[in-house]
Amino acid sequence: MRTDRLIRADFDRSTLVVYQAFHPSIADAALKAQHFVPPFSFGRMTWIKPSFLWLMERSDWGRRARQERTLAVRIHRSAWDDALREAVLTNFEAHIHASGSDWRTALDDARVRVQWDPERSIHGKKLDVRAIQVGLHRDITPLYAKDWIVGIEDYTPLVQKIRGHLENKQVARARALLPREAVYDVDPETRKRLGMAAP
Repeated sequence: MRTDRLIRADFDRSTLVVYQAFHPSIADAALKAQHFVPPFSFGRMTWIKPSFLWLMERSDWGRRARQERTLAVRIHRSAWDDALREAVLTNFEAHIHASGSDWRTALDDARVRVQWDPERSIHGKKLDVRAIQVGLHRDITPLYAKDWIVGIEDYTPLVQKIRGHLENKQVARARALLPREAVYDVDPETRKRLGMAAP
């Protein structure tokens, strides 16, 4: 079992925050409706991430084209937990999967996929721990886009403020503004399914 895999997230008793970066047109429509509506794409897999700094690396702090706006999407914990319970890892791991063919069949049929990527520091450096990224198939994306969501908040101004502090080498000020993330526990069967460490 991998000891570097722990979910870290901003959560409370009933909700959890995942982050996504979008083109302004998608972000504005979602913020107005408080769920995802066109031009958000319902026809392809969408990836959600509870690690703020991982998304910052991915979007280059909102400077990458079509990722200028950062949304914090607060969803029901029950939906998140259910998704992880049916998730399949994107890579074959012999201690989890009976065989390569069994894993491939499960992956092809999966509505939810999980991959573990190197977590990032505030400077974008790869860390020795892993951050979870959850892919939702188009069959389940409509549920996420509306039913799972408690609320959507625009974190773009926060991203810009933290980025400004970093550009001015005011790291302590930047770090103080980061969303708080704590280790999020899941049931033993899910930990085994996703090759996670016990908290």
